[in-house]
Amino acid sequence: MDWEQVCADPSLKDLPYKIELNEWSQIVMSPASIRHVILQDYISSLLKSLLNKGRVLQEFPVATSENIKAPDVVWISDELLAQVRDETASPTAPELCIEVMSPGNTKKQQLHKKELYLEAGAKEVWICSEEGNVEFYDQSGILEKSKITPGFPDWIKPN
Repeated sequence: MDWEQVCADPSLKDLPYKIELNEWSQIVMSPASIRHVILQDYISSLLKSLLNKGRVLQEFPVATSENIKAPDVVWISDELLAQVRDETASPTAPELCIEVMSPGNTKKQQLHKKELYLEAGAKEVWICSEEGNVEFYDQSGILEKSKITPGFPDWIKPN
């Protein structure tokens, strides 16, 4: 199955899961806990308050070397969004891709996705633990703080 078929399949439209395609074009669904959704929303809101250009979006489909992945939160510049707006999945990763850990994820899986996003063009990838600890990465490795949004905290406690 390819991504356009997944998007067009009416039986997949209202599932309460994040859908991605693995390297064998198999559908992978990840259920999200309430805590996951709260962290995702909090990160989005905080990013919107810190960045006055570009867009903060959720579940943004990115074509990677292992098929389609959908970071929980992204920040994409207006310029890149204009280039990919009409695509079913972006051939280039947004500048910032963020994954929020869920009980069904492992750190190893998230670190692998980090590499896929960086390879696809992301400038930074963040991984947020279920406890709200945020790790910032770029091509050089782990960062002390984000270069895109230096004011973003390394620990968040959403209400």
